[in-house]
Amino acid sequence: MTRRRNEPIRNFEDGDSISGFAYVAKMERRQDKNGRDFLDLVLKDASGSITGKVWSDSPALNGNYELHDFVAFKGTVQSYRDQLQMNVRECRRATADDRQHGFDEALLIPSTRQSIDELEQRLKEILSREIENPMLRRLAEETLDSHGQDLLEHPAAKMIHHAFRGGLLEHVVSMAELALLVCRNYPELDRDLVLLGVLFHDLGKTQELGAMPNNDYTLEGRLVGHVVMGRDLLRERCRAIADFPPDLQLHLEHLILSHQGRLEFGSPVQPMTPEAIALHFIDDLDSKLAQLREASEKEPPLQFLTGFSRYLYTGFAPRKEEVPGERSEDPEPTPDPAQPALDLD
Repeated sequence: MTRRRNEPIRNFEDGDSISGFAYVAKMERRQDKNGRDFLDLVLKDASGSITGKVWSDSPALNGNYELHDFVAFKGTVQSYRDQLQMNVRECRRATADDRQHGFDEALLIPSTRQSIDELEQRLKEILSREIENPMLRRLAEETLDSHGQDLLEHPAAKMIHHAFRGGLLEHVVSMAELALLVCRNYPELDRDLVLLGVLFHDLGKTQELGAMPNNDYTLEGRLVGHVVMGRDLLRERCRAIADFPPDLQLHLEHLILSHQGRLEFGSPVQPMTPEAIALHFIDDLDSKLAQLREASEKEPPLQFLTGFSRYLYTGFAPRKEEVPGERSEDPEPTPDPAQPALDLD
């Protein structure tokens, strides 16, 4: 038996004894043919997923973990009907103390490849440095104070683009940096308004979608949608600032309501100001190039991309070679103090 610790799921092999961390994507309590309870799990990390079975004689059957939890586990990989599955022996909810043993959400769910802390700092610096109007600078700062944490965790979409942890933040920072270039080239644009439009345009997605890893639409998100939700968040933040200029608020509301560009794409109105037109195209460019960037790392190079409603060819761009996880044969390992301690009490 080969023992692995913190090995990516895609590298699991029949006979491996695994200890590590995963995300519980599925959890159903069922009964076998003898009427004994067992759990049917799907464990995931950023590299893939594996079916897990928690049998009636396993201490993990009544462990302190639930669906959509990050967990620390121990188990054995087995081949069943030509598919790998794991016999889970121990399992519990992961804790902050597990970080010293290798627990990292970014390794378990799709996440931005950039540092979330650095992205956050870049956004704060842009908004504080580039916004000249004191009222609008205050609006940006107080919005980050109120909703900044949600911005860090949420995806920018369920599937199409930036659909990962930190995706909304990455999208907003990329758009803000692109907006500075656009406004430099077109000085007639009000840079302050464009940057506030960037900050608010998808902020409603923090309510429309659940935070990763539960990336799905909320009831309010289905019934109302992020465009109107974003407009409501703007109104809420403007009300918190005494004597906020009504004309600025109206223009900002128009930026949010029109940023999708066309009525059939979910915008209640089409862009009708220079800043609204610029915001729409900045958003559209960043989302589309993000889709192409992700597609360029997959096969085949000629793919039908839903966001474009057509085939696109990504074969001209060099692909990044995947570096397979290192695997060392260690049939009789010695205890390691970094081994996650699975205390089930």
